[in-house]
Amino acid sequence: MGHVTSIHIAAAAWPEPVGAVDEVEAIAGQGLVGDRKFGTPRQITLVSEEELAEAAARWGSEIPSGATRRQITISEGRFTRNPGDLIRVGEVLVSVIGNCSPCDEMNLSIGPGAREALVGLAGVTGTIVEGGMIRLGDPVEFD
Repeated sequence: MGHVTSIHIAAAAWPEPVGAVDEVEAIAGQGLVGDRKFGTPRQITLVSEEELAEAAARWGSEIPSGATRRQITISEGRFTRNPGDLIRVGEVLVSVIGNCSPCDEMNLSIGPGAREALVGLAGVTGTIVEGGMIRLGDPVEFD
């Protein structure tokens, strides 16, 4: 079981920066309060440090969690990419939509070649089934 190591919220799309926060409220069927994805089908994105480390090894340099613009980073583990699978993040229950494929912005926000290194390792996207708070250090369980 992993735990939440970082939370990043972006009020607007690229190239607006993301901001690190210690906690965020998740509302069922809506997303993370204050984030650009609030109210959209892709309400939350999650990535693991394990996946980022593997992508960094491919790329040849560190990939900071906030640079991927994924909202929640966990310490370890690999996310299921199966639609409908559940992930518990502290108080919040997330239903997986699927793989969160890296976009070309990764080459701009991280560096040339980063998008290719992140293929298959850029986390998952999902919807909020049960709301609540997500805080740094919260446990993460894969149901």
